[in-house]
Amino acid sequence: NGVHVLKTQPARQSKNYRSRLNKRSIGVRVIENVYIMSVRKEMVIRIVWWLCLVVGALCEGIPVPNNNAVLTSKDQMPLDENGKLATNLFVYPEKCAAQVELAIPAVESHTLYAVAGDLEQSFFGHLEDKDNCHVACVRVGLDQKVMTSPLPHLFSEAFPNDNSADGTKTVKDFFWHTCRKVEFGFVNYNENPVQMSWVDPTTGERNVQNELEYGEKHTKFITTFIGHTFVFSDTKTGEDVSSYTIQFDGIFPIGESGNYTGADKDWRRIIERTANSEWRRHGVIKRSFSALGFKKGRLPDDVWGSIGAYYYNNRNHRSKEEWSSKGAFVNWFDVDVYFIQIPWDLKRVWQDRLKLLVEEWTGVELENTDIYGMRQYEKGARLLTHVDRESTHAASLIINVEQMGVETAWPVEVHDHANRLHEVVMEPGDIVYYESAKCLHGRNRPLASGSYINLFTHYRPKGDPQWFLKENPPGTPEPLLDVGDCRLVGQFDQFSQGAVQCDNPAIGPHLSPTMFTATSGESLFQWWESVGPLEHDHDEEDESDDEEEEAAHEDDSDDEEEEPGHGGDL
Repeated sequence: NGVHVLKTQPARQSKNYRSRLNKRSIGVRVIENVYIMSVRKEMVIRIVWWLCLVVGALCEGIPVPNNNAVLTSKDQMPLDENGKLATNLFVYPEKCAAQVELAIPAVESHTLYAVAGDLEQSFFGHLEDKDNCHVACVRVGLDQKVMTSPLPHLFSEAFPNDNSADGTKTVKDFFWHTCRKVEFGFVNYNENPVQMSWVDPTTGERNVQNELEYGEKHTKFITTFIGHTFVFSDTKTGEDVSSYTIQFDGIFPIGESGNYTGADKDWRRIIERTANSEWRRHGVIKRSFSALGFKKGRLPDDVWGSIGAYYYNNRNHRSKEEWSSKGAFVNWFDVDVYFIQIPWDLKRVWQDRLKLLVEEWTGVELENTDIYGMRQYEKGARLLTHVDRESTHAASLIINVEQMGVETAWPVEVHDHANRLHEVVMEPGDIVYYESAKCLHGRNRPLASGSYINLFTHYRPKGDPQWFLKENPPGTPEPLLDVGDCRLVGQFDQFSQGAVQCDNPAIGPHLSPTMFTATSGESLFQWWESVGPLEHDHDEEDESDDEEEEAAHEDDSDDEEEEPGHGGDL
């Protein structure tokens, strides 16, 4: 049927095929002899199988010939050098191979695999009607640990009440309209608008689709199919500036995103003013949902696999986040901050799935309001203490998507209902639930090394945009205010390890070893200053550099002293 062939141990596969034709009838023995003599062994096997379809009981029990070996372990899955799935797969139980392989034509977008044993159980064992034939789309880029847990909409019963002539309509529709269909976005950073054209794979003709203006706000998302190619040409010069062939859900920047320096502003003064404003804002919120205002958790495998694969597939498609009109919450004026946009439909799938977790935490029926990211922080990044938009960000999630080269923990800072600071360490796949319009939060300590990628999703009580002006309804957990005496029992760099213990253990393991409690906007600003890079550190570095420079150029008396670094004065 034209599916990709797994070229492992061909001789053993031939013996297996011969053993499967195990002399059940005279007709089978005759064809087996032909098979042994034929150079087109696979063709003869298919003839045997087609005869079985026609004659029925003649060859009862002979398994369907499969272009791929039957997989029984994750270790047999096609992986890349990073342990991620190297191609899109379409998988089904071995017992269903006959009908499935009849239905699916030869395509380059997916590799087809029958699965059996423990691997079949891993893929399909959770389904209520697992004894029926099911199929699953398995997306490229999935980590090996979670690749058997696609999102629920990527599973389908193959042949439920199928009235088509060959009984394969459902599986065909699912493959073409779920597995091969993707959502993809394009953002233009070419200096001129670009014309986007789809290339007809049969004729090579270009079909004009859209014209893309410059920047993030003009991003265009479309529904398309794996394998389709798009070409982008400058509308003024007519020259082709880029092209892209679709392989997965994603985003593709055309050209390099611009620089946003913010060098003309007094950021220290802006940050001080912002800290005072955020302190006032957090005090307006009346309603709460939990005792502490936050909780650490872990993503389920299905949504974690999908989010992780999306980042992995699009990790080289990042653009600089456009911060020039968004204030000082992220220090984009010191360190580049990158952004990977997410298609609308995929965002909805994730947000709906994650809402179930947040509803369980809050005990309240919620509605989706916003999902934002993926944001990629780089070395030196800081996030100023703040609260989120009142009308839309009642209960939220921070999702740590990936960390690369992060050698020192970069904790998220959350203030509880008594304004005590908690510093929570996260690993990829971890989540932090938080009341984001009420509880102050940030990351004021600079990221010491590497890259740190997060996703944010937000909710509010269903049908209640004024939720924040109302008192707590009956049954709401009481805020944990008095926890008795607290003392430092660990080290100052032991985050999320119970370094601070209080008389009431309900405070949890995340209290900051600094034991800082905010009392005003000014105290938030002082916290920002105290944990930031110190100017004297930069001065020492500069002095050391100057000494090396003087040693290398002892006779050069005209060398000028280096400019001091920004230090804490952003």
